[in-house]
Amino acid sequence: MTNQFIKEYIVVAQNASGRNMNVPLYRFIGQQPGPKVYIQSSIHGAEVQGNVVIYHLIQLLKQQPIRGEVILVPNCNPVGTNIKAGEYTLGRFDPVNGTNWNRGYFFDESLIQAFAKSVHKDESLEQIKYRFRQQIKQILADKLEEPWGIGLAQRLNLKLQQLAFDADFVLDLHNGPVSTRHIYVPEYAKASASLFNIPHVILIPNKFAGALDEATFCPWWTLQTLLSEKYQQPIDFGVEAFTLEMGSQEVINFSEGEYDANSILGYLNAKGCLLESDIKPQRMRRVATMLKDYKVLYTQQGGMVEYLAKPGEPVKKGQPLAKLLNVDELDTPNATELIRAQCDMIPILHFPSASILSGTQLYKCFTEYFEL
Repeated sequence: MTNQFIKEYIVVAQNASGRNMNVPLYRFIGQQPGPKVYIQSSIHGAEVQGNVVIYHLIQLLKQQPIRGEVILVPNCNPVGTNIKAGEYTLGRFDPVNGTNWNRGYFFDESLIQAFAKSVHKDESLEQIKYRFRQQIKQILADKLEEPWGIGLAQRLNLKLQQLAFDADFVLDLHNGPVSTRHIYVPEYAKASASLFNIPHVILIPNKFAGALDEATFCPWWTLQTLLSEKYQQPIDFGVEAFTLEMGSQEVINFSEGEYDANSILGYLNAKGCLLESDIKPQRMRRVATMLKDYKVLYTQQGGMVEYLAKPGEPVKKGQPLAKLLNVDELDTPNATELIRAQCDMIPILHFPSASILSGTQLYKCFTEYFEL
């Protein structure tokens, strides 16, 4: 039994010459009904490893029968990918409007509250899901036709959100600057954190901050909560969304990409998306923190820095994280300074450059953490 495979292209922007900028969309449709999965990569231009993960997923899904449908959109932001400055990709912000490429998705809690009031007792979960999806997708379509127009980043986000909001499982593939693997997981889906082969987990609340995972799970989480209160019984629509951070930006690694592709298939198999598969999550130590305990260490001063603490390796309070060099003091004892850990922590990522200004986000760290 093989999956139906479809390759098509979607227009995400136009360049200054008026030519369409297309990205490929790879669609696998199973022979049996089942969940819909949406996976995208490289919404930030320098975060390219997800494209290798999708490459491996395509090779694996050519052989692996599925239930339902899997949609893969690699390099979903060709504008960001092509914003180069010398050796570096400056693809985190829309160059025209200055907007973070991952902050233009749509969410309106008042619309969800109004929808919850319209739900009737005799409607099935599938009927509610269908009607809710149709309403949100129509709003997205209307916004894309806004007569006054919208910014480039928001237009790109809304087009991708149209695809993602149809899915039951949404994975947005990212990379940190210099980073170890970690994953953002909504608190209500905590049990699913152990279904990925990712050792570091950030549990996030039902608070929309503009990203794709939040634009997916916040509406469903909010609707679940409202309907559970309305009918005095738990409601679960079975929709989950995650941001997967798979190492460092500006580099790709094919063997690591194969590892992450199999990690994703382990999750999808646990969710009933695969047929006749024995892929399972690895037994491994998984450490989690709440989003409020995922702290940023800012530098007090500028200079040149050597990063001593490696992402993913625990550090005790008082141990050195970095060593700073002040070029104005090379002839004095003040030429170097150690930056030490404020508490027991696990550094997850650090700034990519050795040249830093004061106020730079030097490290992001787990502070209060626990095993899953």
